[in-house]
Amino acid sequence: MAQTPVEVNKTTRAPTQDVWQSFRHELDRVFNRFSGGFHLPSWPQMFTTGPSAGDEGFFAFSAPAVDVTEDDKAYKITAELPGLDAKNIGVTISGDMLTLTGEKHYEKDEQAKNRHMSERGYGSFRRCFAVPYGVDRDKIAADLSKGVLTITLPKTAEAQKPQKKIEVKAVS
Repeated sequence: MAQTPVEVNKTTRAPTQDVWQSFRHELDRVFNRFSGGFHLPSWPQMFTTGPSAGDEGFFAFSAPAVDVTEDDKAYKITAELPGLDAKNIGVTISGDMLTLTGEKHYEKDEQAKNRHMSERGYGSFRRCFAVPYGVDRDKIAADLSKGVLTITLPKTAEAQKPQKKIEVKAVS
């Protein structure tokens, strides 16, 4: 038997986007097959952040979209969390990472003359944010009002000082 030389390439290319889309499509198909018609989120929707198409039901609960703003005195993170109570929301800071978590529970039990329907659901999310330099960690506050969570990260006195413009000199 003749042996054919084989060229070994030491570098490998990353999978193309088409391969990942195909993989996600296949996982979505398998996941939906076992959902039994309960309108569970598709596999990709479980790991996306922000609202997705078809967010009609409870099971479409996903990580909320947020707005991050800055003014002279503080940074603010605003997240819409309809249906969540303060007891179901967590805001923690560890090192330079601020973490926002939430859980939503759903339970429905209906009884009629010839039928009994019982549904339960659970959804949770977790979002992490890098805390910028100059935040006064001891004064971070989180307020929930009408389903909107506002996290205020006040700047330290040092961080509030006006910027100093440094002149650029041309050297010839």
